[in-house]
Amino acid sequence: MRQLCMPQGLSPDELSKLETLICSARSVHRGDTLYRSGDRFDNIYAVRSGSMKTVMAHRDGREQVMGLRLAGEALGLDGISDDRHACSALALEDSTVCIVPYTALKSLCREIGSMQERLHKLLGEQIVREAAQMMVLGSLSADERVAAFLLDVSERNAQRGYSWAEFNLRMTREDMGSYLGMTLETVSRTLSRFQKRGLIDTQGKHIRIVDLDGLRQV
Repeated sequence: MRQLCMPQGLSPDELSKLETLICSARSVHRGDTLYRSGDRFDNIYAVRSGSMKTVMAHRDGREQVMGLRLAGEALGLDGISDDRHACSALALEDSTVCIVPYTALKSLCREIGSMQERLHKLLGEQIVREAAQMMVLGSLSADERVAAFLLDVSERNAQRGYSWAEFNLRMTREDMGSYLGMTLETVSRTLSRFQKRGLIDTQGKHIRIVDLDGLRQV
């Protein structure tokens, strides 16, 4: 959480101010909603434990999975644009989030330049991630989409000190399909094909990357 919320180079007094700001946490049970599309935007959240998915609803009621947020990652930045959340955020497992009041955070950013820089980096990272997802949906084959997704989760786990090779992917195959623009059946067949080729080993939601280089070459 320090890597996410506490920029390097802050003085002890500045760190104390920031820790005072990020003083509350909330538990979100599996399947429960942290916030819904259209809710008023008041807070930015940071996933402290567990994982969340963000979902956007079509006019006809269908839902599209927009993103996966792992421990140490930010949620709720979509609400900054017009003070309303554009997406809903749901817990994929029992999770906890740190609550960062946005109005107080803006005041702190005016006092601490490195905090403002960190917030800008979070916004930039989200833009880059969404641009990369557009490329995945627009130009990659089914095999390439699934491989890119597994590599992305692997890299994000490694950046936060977790295993790059083994992780529990709490997304259902249906959620993966929605996120990657594929059917449930195609996702399942692709994962089975990867397992037969010796690229991964899957046991339910547990994923183990066996051949990292091979997965990169898909």
